[in-house]
Amino acid sequence: MRIAIINGPNLNLIGIREKEIYGSRTFDDFLAELRQQYPDVEFLYYQSNVEGELINDIQETGFIADGIILNAGAYTHTSLAIADAVAAVKAPVIEVHISNISAREPVRHDSHLTAKCVGIISGLGLDGYRLAVEWLVWKQKQ
Repeated sequence: MRIAIINGPNLNLIGIREKEIYGSRTFDDFLAELRQQYPDVEFLYYQSNVEGELINDIQETGFIADGIILNAGAYTHTSLAIADAVAAVKAPVIEVHISNISAREPVRHDSHLTAKCVGIISGLGLDGYRLAVEWLVWKQKQ
């Protein structure tokens, strides 16, 4: 099984920035743990602060991966182009947010992605990615 994890702007700073929101563990450390926990899953990982690069990666991996876990960061609330890319690919996409976006500033309450994704996990920290992996693995077995 091949799962792509795509992270958007500023998520390269997980473990460094706003630790009270995002925690102190780096995403690289977390990804290494995921790879150990799911040895039968090939994880493709991509992070960019650039909207067009995220769209390119969604389009590239969306036809070769069995699922995508997407945390588009602040682009969640602004990018119709990323939502269109999600709608265009065949892989199921799960929208993930480390923080509870509904409990944050009002501008973060709306997502352009949610209607294009099979589901959303928000507010469970990095564990939200693991839960998305669990669902994708389960779904493939159906």
